[in-house]
Amino acid sequence: MPCARAEVRLPRDTPEMSSPPADRVVLVTGASAGIGLATAERLSAAGWRVVGASRRGSAPGRSVWKGLVMDVDDDESVHLGVVELLASHGRLDAVVAGAGWGLAGPVEHTPLEDAKAQFETNFFGVVRVVSEALGPMRAGAGGRVVIVSSLAGVVGIPFQSFYSASKFALEGYGEALAYEVAPFGIDVTLVQPGNVRTEFTARRRRVVPPPRDPYDAAMERAVGVMERDEAAGAAPELVARAIEGVLDSHRPPRRVSVGKAGERMGVFAKRLLPYRAFERAARSSLGV
Repeated sequence: MPCARAEVRLPRDTPEMSSPPADRVVLVTGASAGIGLATAERLSAAGWRVVGASRRGSAPGRSVWKGLVMDVDDDESVHLGVVELLASHGRLDAVVAGAGWGLAGPVEHTPLEDAKAQFETNFFGVVRVVSEALGPMRAGAGGRVVIVSSLAGVVGIPFQSFYSASKFALEGYGEALAYEVAPFGIDVTLVQPGNVRTEFTARRRRVVPPPRDPYDAAMERAVGVMERDEAAGAAPELVARAIEGVLDSHRPPRRVSVGKAGERMGVFAKRLLPYRAFERAARSSLGV
């Protein structure tokens, strides 16, 4: 497939965006690297009061935004982090839930504890942060929730099944949440990046295979294709730009896809083609 230009896909009816007031506060999780860091940097430069949360708490020397130590896998850590944010800033206008990591391996040989750990961060980590943020947003008569999903939450990725499953779960969660919080002036958007050039690739965890694993050759081929595509993927700043657009929009979309046109076309192909035809067309691009 030829290399396509990376793009941000916004619905045609998205109104022109305006700059947020300088007193607005946004919490960005996963802010020590990758998409989270790029988002914290961009929003800070645009005038938002940014609190960037991660296990590390900061990205030294990168910006003037405030770092916050928060482990999204831990209830108490998330609660205390939001309490600290409110004590410092007195309000919370938006959340960008971007913390996550990847797990690669055959489903058959993936230990259940590894699969649970994937969901603990990628899904329940988002749930913890959003649940803590909704009360302050309701008290402030509105807010924005941006959930960093993935195109892998629309099209399943072989040998990264639990990563895909965690993102599929976010798609359903975010869609259902949007109905519940709309009466309180809170908008929910799922941002779906395709392949992005970040530290995510090098930090992907791999399941330890058994000796003479029958899946080994197929897994190495599929994960190799993914790593190659990630290395040639969109810059994280492109995703940050899309997130800024969502936060600044008067009528934010429910979903925004970000990445190369060929990747995003897979979403529409899955909707339109019979599933067998779609899977035949997708096999080579997925490395299987």
